[in-house]
Amino acid sequence: MDGNGQNGLFITFEGGDGVGKSTQIRFLKELLIAHGHEVVCLREPGGTLIGEQLRKILLNPQNSDIACQTELLLYEAARAQLVAEVIKPALERGAVVISDRFFDSTVAYQAYGRGLSFDFTRAANEFASQGLVPSRTILLTVDGEVSKKRANGRGVSDRIESAGDAFHERVRQGFMELAASEPSRIEVIEASGTFEEVSRRIVCALCTLFPWFGSKDCTSKEVEEFIAKYAYTDTGAC
Repeated sequence: MDGNGQNGLFITFEGGDGVGKSTQIRFLKELLIAHGHEVVCLREPGGTLIGEQLRKILLNPQNSDIACQTELLLYEAARAQLVAEVIKPALERGAVVISDRFFDSTVAYQAYGRGLSFDFTRAANEFASQGLVPSRTILLTVDGEVSKKRANGRGVSDRIESAGDAFHERVRQGFMELAASEPSRIEVIEASGTFEEVSRRIVCALCTLFPWFGSKDCTSKEVEEFIAKYAYTDTGAC
């Protein structure tokens, strides 16, 4: 049972656009499934019918006139639905829930990035998440130019990705300050390097949750064999 009084584990991935969250989430999901865990893989905003509808509104570049306050409340609405409909039920039955973003992104993007009230943003986060806190958060970081190049390589930018370099630098700094304030929960992982190198860093950061992963300094033989196999068979589907 984790610190939220749940039977399952809740792991979140955070970071700016283009840091490689999707790739590493797929890897971790398959690694845990191979060891017999039920894994529920989600993204924010989204993960429910209502959440996906809100996602389209939030990320549509044509919606450039969305007020910052509206943006915050739409993100929180999507989160509230996701927690109630998917995350809490999954944790109660003992699943491992992995989410691409959670409330740390709201603080980084809406408080640091948009300049909204930190107190109000945190209160809104607590309300929408019903007090749920991730068991562990993986914060992936890369150089700003690398992140931008990766994001641009995906094609047309969404509304948030198009917010400008100054905005994204404030977001990056926000994530780093959040990590410094909660080092026991948020693990900062350098996401440059090969897939195998980054995967090992993440596995080592999660070893206290999954002892069979190995230790902080060394991955287990089982994990190393899986990394080697996965690197050549990843289908790109979460």
